[in-house]
This record gives sequence, structure tokens and C-alpha cells, in this order.
Amino acid sequence: MKEDSITSWFSQQSSACSDAFPIGIGDDMAQVRGGADGTVLITTDMLLDGAHFDLSTCTPEQAAYKAMAASLSDCAAMATVPVCAVAAVALPTGFGEPELKQLHAGLVKAGQKFNCELIGGDITKWRHTEGRFAINVTMLSRASGYHPPVRRNGAKVGDIICVTGSLGGSLGGKHLNFTPRVAEALAITKVAKIHAMMDISDGLSTDLNRICKQSNVGAVLLAESIPVSDAAQKTENPLESALHDGEDFELLFTLPPDEVEKLPELASVAITKIGTITSNGRMELKMPNGQVKLLAPRGYDHL
Repeated sequence: MKEDSITSWFSQQSSACSDAFPIGIGDDMAQVRGGADGTVLITTDMLLDGAHFDLSTCTPEQAAYKAMAASLSDCAAMATVPVCAVAAVALPTGFGEPELKQLHAGLVKAGQKFNCELIGGDITKWRHTEGRFAINVTMLSRASGYHPPVRRNGAKVGDIICVTGSLGGSLGGKHLNFTPRVAEALAITKVAKIHAMMDISDGLSTDLNRICKQSNVGAVLLAESIPVSDAAQKTENPLESALHDGEDFELLFTLPPDEVEKLPELASVAITKIGTITSNGRMELKMPNGQVKLLAPRGYDHL
């Protein structure tokens, strides 16, 4: 296998429009025409074998799909429109052309759902060591045109806290086979004023804490309102699983109470009200018996 031959193969598979991408796969950089306002948003994520997936139990295509989908989920988190992506991979010993084609298939499968083109990347291989597989996706997106990109720091006291879907138990399979909530984020922000939003990648408790810290607010969640997934229901403590497991890749957002009624009925997923933004700076969990507990961020820590 030669780098130039596989790069040429990748280029031949690309369906990128030359008007939007004057320079695509094959050069040292790709060229992207900006959005209507001249700005482009960018995100990058690196996923590692043994940390974010396990190649002894999943395929290279599944790992690559997850890598692309995770970056697409970042676009959803800010309600932006994905445009294109580049991917860089570090290959372990034994990886060849068949595995690279599987990786390509996974990346393209995720991107095609949202017209997000794979326009280039980089390939390198471990030498003198077996190494572990790593994949990094860098993605560009643009503002929707009807709502500014939604940040984490805009939550207001009195806001209602909502989530899409159900939470917990993602290691049962969802973390490798999820649909980023890009369409849902765009649908929500088209009709309602969203103050703060992010995707739940590291666990509800950790990601809500990020919104609270950056917005200088607190929050109280209603334990009985948190949507617990079927997979989490099978764990020893379903509520703890829903609060802390992570890799749900659902939307977590806040909005004024009078905007809640504007939220759309999504065919793909339910939206659930789970709590309220408060002024005391603490995260709290109100149990069904009325007891209020402090809620510590105990989700995934990358370091």
C-alpha cells in the first residue's frame, strides 16, 4: 500500500462540489468558501483505541463513524450547519488498505447524513512499535442564519432545563451507533429562543456543571423527570447511570419558561423538561420524596 495511491482513491470517492470546495483532497490544504456572514466555525476531536472505543470488539468502520459523529454532535451542540471535515489517523501495525477503506466508509457514512463532506486529512503509521489506533476529525460548520450559534454561557435564572432523548447506558452500544442531533438542534432553535446549549458527551452532571459555571448560575434537577434509557434501566442504579455515564450525545439546553411552549414536536426524539436554572450557584437534585441533594459532577474526565 502506498500513501499516494490510497489518497488518490479517497479523492475519487469524494462528491464535494467544486464551487463550495475549490481545493479538495490531494493538496496540502483544502479551500472552503465561508458562510453567508463570512464566518466558519471549527471543532476538532481525537478518539483513541482503548479509551473511546475498543478495536478488539468493534470494527474500524464503527470507530471512524463515531469519530465523525462526535464532531457532528459538536455542531449540534451550537445549532450550526456542518460543512466539511478532515480526518487524521495514526495506524497500528497490521493496518493496510482494507482497514483504511473501512475507516473511510465510517467517516463518509456519518457525514453523508448531514451533507458534511470529507475533504482531506492525513495518514501516519507507528514505526518500531505496535502502537494503538487514533483518529482525529476536524470539522467546519456555519451559522444557521436564523439563530446565532448557541454557547454554554447564556443560561439565565428561571430558565427551564431540557434534554433530548434518554440518558445512560451508552456503552451498551449507543456510543458507537448514535445519530448526532444536528437536525433537532436546528429545528429547536428555529422556533424558540435558546439561552444555552451543549451536547451530553461526558455525562449530564458534568456537562450541566459546565453550563452553570460558564453562566454563573446554579441548577436543580427533578430526579423523577430525568429520562432514563432502557440500557440504563438494566444497571444497578439507573438514575446514577443517567446522571453520570456520558456519551449519550443528546442535547442539553436552557430556555425561558415562556419559550417552552414553542418547542417543536420532533418525530425523531422526545424533549423532556428536567429542571430549572437557579441563582444559588449550586447543582442540586430533588428526589421524589422532596429531599434535595447536592449534585456533584461525576461524569467522564478526559484527564
